[in-house]
Amino acid sequence: MQTEAVLDHHGGSQSSCRTGSKSWQYSDLMEKVDGYLMKYTNLVTGWQYRYFVLNNEAGLLEYFVNEQSRNQKPRGSLPLAGAVISPSDEDSHTFTVNAISGEQYKLRASDAKERQHWVSRLQICTQHHTEAMGKTNPPLQTRSLSMASQGSGSSPGSQHRINQGSNALLGLSQLQRGSSLYSSRKSLLPDHLLEAREMMVQAQGQHRDLIQSIEGLPSSQGPSPLDQDLLLLKATSLATMTCLSDCLHILQLQQVARQKVPLGGPALEWLEPKLPDILKNGGTLPSITKDDGKTEGTILEPLEMDSCDIAGEQEEIDATQEVDDSTPAEEEDLGAVEEERSVILHLLSQLKLGMDLTRVVLPTFILEKRSLLEMYADFMSHPDLFVAITDGFNPMDRMVRFVEYYLTSFHEGRKGAIAKKPYNPIIGETFHCSWKVPKATTPPPSVPKEGTSCVSDCYNIRFVAEQVSHHPPVSGFYAECQERQMCVNTHVWTKSKFMGMSIGVSMIGEGNLHLLEHGEDYTFSLPSAYARSILTVPWVELGGKVNVNCAKTGYSAVITFQTKPFYGGKLHRVNAEVKHNPTNSVVCRVQGEWNGVLEFAYTSGETRVVDVTKLPVTRKRVRPNELQGPYESRRLWQHVTESLKERDMDKATEHKRFLEERQRKEERHRAETQTAWRTKYFERKGEGWVYYQPLWKTAGHSSSPVSPPQNP
Repeated sequence: MQTEAVLDHHGGSQSSCRTGSKSWQYSDLMEKVDGYLMKYTNLVTGWQYRYFVLNNEAGLLEYFVNEQSRNQKPRGSLPLAGAVISPSDEDSHTFTVNAISGEQYKLRASDAKERQHWVSRLQICTQHHTEAMGKTNPPLQTRSLSMASQGSGSSPGSQHRINQGSNALLGLSQLQRGSSLYSSRKSLLPDHLLEAREMMVQAQGQHRDLIQSIEGLPSSQGPSPLDQDLLLLKATSLATMTCLSDCLHILQLQQVARQKVPLGGPALEWLEPKLPDILKNGGTLPSITKDDGKTEGTILEPLEMDSCDIAGEQEEIDATQEVDDSTPAEEEDLGAVEEERSVILHLLSQLKLGMDLTRVVLPTFILEKRSLLEMYADFMSHPDLFVAITDGFNPMDRMVRFVEYYLTSFHEGRKGAIAKKPYNPIIGETFHCSWKVPKATTPPPSVPKEGTSCVSDCYNIRFVAEQVSHHPPVSGFYAECQERQMCVNTHVWTKSKFMGMSIGVSMIGEGNLHLLEHGEDYTFSLPSAYARSILTVPWVELGGKVNVNCAKTGYSAVITFQTKPFYGGKLHRVNAEVKHNPTNSVVCRVQGEWNGVLEFAYTSGETRVVDVTKLPVTRKRVRPNELQGPYESRRLWQHVTESLKERDMDKATEHKRFLEERQRKEERHRAETQTAWRTKYFERKGEGWVYYQPLWKTAGHSSSPVSPPQNP
């Protein structure tokens, strides 16, 4: 890394930079920093070397493919004004640059010293340009005046309406009075939000004036109070005021927190209780005294250093031990939402739009009582529709059947209407289950294989999921029905980000359905999920476009999950088209709600309706916790789950922190001993993860055991 600066060779500043010196200038610390860093691109490409240049004058972090191309246009750049520079806690080399726009660079230096040099130079540049941005931005009342003057060139009709409502909408004299009032009181009251609160009161008054003006319009002439544009204006104004009110509340909580919490402390650490020393080495939680005087203690499985090897061993799965799942199908309501509103608001006050939430510790009370791996299994709650895919009498019918199964799987995957977050799986965590599907009256097209655990009158579907990576968080899951010669293999990387009053979760990855009887492979992707209204009663909606393709038959499907528009519209809408690509003809269209009624319309004129809420649900079969391995989901998270059932959030948090601390200790142990992580059931293949013993490998061969995957 090359540097040029008005600094001595030890990195110390000249005397003009002394603390408190009035002659300090930003130019004294304008060090030219450039050099190679590793930049994380995505799950597929991974880390790549790029040549970075810190442009102090422009306040930009620019990068090029290599040093030779630095005279060309940068490959990318990030504005540093308002940015956050954060050293990573995953190692001593990595750090992130989070721009105010939400864009993020994840970078890695060659060593800790080089990282510190980059971070300190970036922070100095960021501070300077952030302060400059605050000085050059005009105050609110100036912007309001300029906006009013820009309206002079509009149409006569709009100009007439602006003139009519200018006093009510702009209230410029009130803004000026508010500004002078703030100036006179600023020295007396050390409250930086005083002006914001005064502006908020004025804005609320202007909103009321606007509503009254619209509702007072005469219906005989001009626009009616029921005019569509005016109704949209009223709704937009109300939504804006609600959002501003929530934002002001967040800022107030943040101000209080900054007065109480020392600078430089961990911003989000307070959300989780400190881990007791006894838990850091494994042991027993402190005894809890009940009302009747009895005490109880919870024994946590001790952490041994060979747990890395334990996590990499396959569990012995005896299907005869599985019983019908007795877990309640619905999650109870979030009764603590209003009680914990301040917790959520304080958390939101420390997040930035577009910020990656992978490393943000969320409050325990919003947790769902199951692991993400089990949630993937619950997408198979209609196994009869899954088995029926291969019964399609031609390629078109099989594609439509797959679309039907796909669209009906998400309703049961969600436990209740309220958005809750499943546990983040621990690396090496697994989940096993199965389903029994009654056979149809007609003979199956294939003969059951010997040795299957399925009884003669049922098909047996087996499922296994494993958390194969921690950074990034990647899960692999696989399901198969040997009797029907079909299986599905999927890998998913969940990436969440903060979007203001909602949280978005992208499901990055790909699934592959194999119908061995027909020699057909179907590739598909997954939609994004959004938790809305996180300040009140959160709910989930799906969004995005999903593509399904079968290369052999030429049939494909495009499924679009529609998010609710800001004004009007319906919830949970979805539509799909099944197309024959060689002829470019649509053979079937689907529309409706993914958690309600779906209508299938064929080009022949035939239609049929599927009510997702009335479909029979087949309960999965799982082994009791005491018969599961130590890294199987339900046994691994059993203490957290029990505490959540008892609504003991402190106790649940302690158990959760114990598991997370154990995972960190295992990661440090592997790093110190240079031990590579070994997966149990999935192996890396190109850009994805594949089950080590898939049906397409073993079909037609002996069922002798296959050795587990060996990771480099």
